[in-house]
Amino acid sequence: MTVQSDLQKAIASCEAAKGSYSLMAQATEDQQTKQMFNQMSSEVDRHIEYLSDRLSYLNENNPLNS
Repeated sequence: MTVQSDLQKAIASCEAAKGSYSLMAQATEDQQTKQMFNQMSSEVDRHIEYLSDRLSYLNENNPLNS
């Protein structure tokens, strides 16, 4: 398994977690809990951004892609 495929799997897992957090936020009427799940979703966005940037960097700088 390559680093790129590991990053792709991590991004997919983060997207799934983000979706779960969003669903849980919608499913609750407790405003504090809703805010917590929305905050967790936002934090996952930062993880996805970092992982995506790293994947782009590797794809652009991998000699095998030349």
